[in-house]
Amino acid sequence: MRADRVFAYGAAAGLLGDQLLGDPRRGHPVAAFGRAAGAVERVLWRDHRGWGALHTAVCAGGAVALGALAARALRDSRTGSLALTAAATWAVVGGTSLAREARTVGRALEAGDLAGARARLPHLCGRDPQALDADALARAVVESVAENTSDAVVGALVWGAVAGVPGLLGFRAVNTLDAMVGHKSARHRRYGWASARLDDVVGWPGARLTAVLAAVAGSDPRGALRAWRADAAKHPSPNAGPVEASFAGALGVRLGGTLAYAGRVEHRPVLNGAVGRPVTVPDIERAVRLSRRVGLLALGVSAAGRLLMKGGRS
Repeated sequence: MRADRVFAYGAAAGLLGDQLLGDPRRGHPVAAFGRAAGAVERVLWRDHRGWGALHTAVCAGGAVALGALAARALRDSRTGSLALTAAATWAVVGGTSLAREARTVGRALEAGDLAGARARLPHLCGRDPQALDADALARAVVESVAENTSDAVVGALVWGAVAGVPGLLGFRAVNTLDAMVGHKSARHRRYGWASARLDDVVGWPGARLTAVLAAVAGSDPRGALRAWRADAAKHPSPNAGPVEASFAGALGVRLGGTLAYAGRVEHRPVLNGAVGRPVTVPDIERAVRLSRRVGLLALGVSAAGRLLMKGGRS
């Protein structure tokens, strides 16, 4: 079996595994990586960009090297290579957990349980939920679904298509490091700089593909493209901007505005504000369904891209 077909079949099996099984309750490989990265940080931490760059290189480089060694060890076994690709894909994508958490908040809001929804929101994003009403909570969920469709599904598939199992593991390692140390806290402002910038780089292609596919899969393709062109650059994140703007246009809603992270208030530009309506609770389910469609389309595009790349080299 050719390497391009191994990726296509393995990635499809891994994505199906995620949809059927979701993430394991215990012993998740990404959680194990997080613990290892935390141990490395405890050894290396200095309030200095250079030490942070070393932390990024050790952790992300280790994940890529592990993937390369495993792929090399199984390269002569078609079954082993396919199983490895499926397992790696299942380990790094998180579409089912994303949908589950979003729907959990949505059900709490539908039941009028604001306290329950606020308690559950941190499972999706890092913003402070305590001052948010039902519609603001719904907006936070929709924004998180949009951004994590790129981070937890599409970006991984893109790098899997480019570099196989090392690409899958490397992308998830970088994304996890950004979540751990890439935020602008006092401890990580300098130490996490390299992880944050590397995450911007590796997330760039997946974010653009997510924005394109959201336009294709949504109910208003022109609106998605219009919002992307008009508003994406206003977002402080170079990758979240296109994704959230395209989702906003595709769903016909307004995203962005005032939010708070750990007591720090941010006033972000409104996306699709000219024509979009405020987010309401039913939009959570619409966003989840759009995310699912985008993930399936991304699998097809990534598999086709792998086929073209390998075909061009043969």
